[in-house]
Amino acid sequence: MSALICGSLAFDSIMVFQDHFKHHILPEKIHILNVSFLVPEMRREFGGCAGNIAYNLKLLGGDPLIMATCGEDFAPYAARLDGLGIARTHIRPVPGSFTAQAFITTDLSDNQITAFHPGAMNQSHLNRVQDARGVTLGIVSPDGRDGMLQHAEQFHAAAIPFIFDPGQGMPMFNGEELTHFVDLADYVTLNDYEAELLQTRTGKSLDELARRVRALIVTRGEQGSSIHAGGGVIEIPCAKPVAVVDPTGCGDAYRAGLLYGIENGMDWATTGRLASLMGALKIARQGAQNHLHSRDEISALFHAQFGYTLN
Repeated sequence: MSALICGSLAFDSIMVFQDHFKHHILPEKIHILNVSFLVPEMRREFGGCAGNIAYNLKLLGGDPLIMATCGEDFAPYAARLDGLGIARTHIRPVPGSFTAQAFITTDLSDNQITAFHPGAMNQSHLNRVQDARGVTLGIVSPDGRDGMLQHAEQFHAAAIPFIFDPGQGMPMFNGEELTHFVDLADYVTLNDYEAELLQTRTGKSLDELARRVRALIVTRGEQGSSIHAGGGVIEIPCAKPVAVVDPTGCGDAYRAGLLYGIENGMDWATTGRLASLMGALKIARQGAQNHLHSRDEISALFHAQFGYTLN
């Protein structure tokens, strides 16, 4: 069974400014802002929602297929995917473009200034779900606007169940479009802020939205998550991390757990707990794809956290 993961691939360049932005940005001069920050610390991480989800699904023993676009600078990421055994069959190079990338500068108060260049991601609509073979489940995660719309339509037309994961892409769509996404999807996953925004934009309550899909999942960070399914709500406790280091990519790790649980016919209580555990494993390491755990280790950690065996 293969899960088709439609979404972004990106490089994240993360820089640390050894001071506080507030010491260098004068509120009364904001209209003529011209600042420069010396950033002696910098690291480059592999990221993007599709890449992060695929990485975590591979850790679980799943078979992720990434459907995304990339630029002419993609070679290091391509080599990484090859080393992980993640197929690049449906990653489309876009000549004359850069791979999507974020440039993030963080100060000593953990404030951030981010610049995001979508690059090849804007051409994600050139990929077609029907070109993938052997797909039994999918996810539409943040990507180019047209790509997200078309991939949701294509999953639905092919009768392939899929998760709608709007994430940071939600502001690109109006209420009518978001309602349409929900009606096409089999599952919807959101964080608590996105859940509020979805209700505001669509004019529909969470209960009403949940009745349109098999399950609607809302994550709340350290407060756990809620799975609205079968007319009820299943409360999922937050797995306890060994350390809280970096939340980047935790939502993507959670979504990999959802995909794995759905693919393997797990009940919602187990699926949610597995998803929660994947988020906890990620948050203990810096970067979105640097946590290393075998399937056996994940099973043992699941038993230690929740007191029963993960099949």
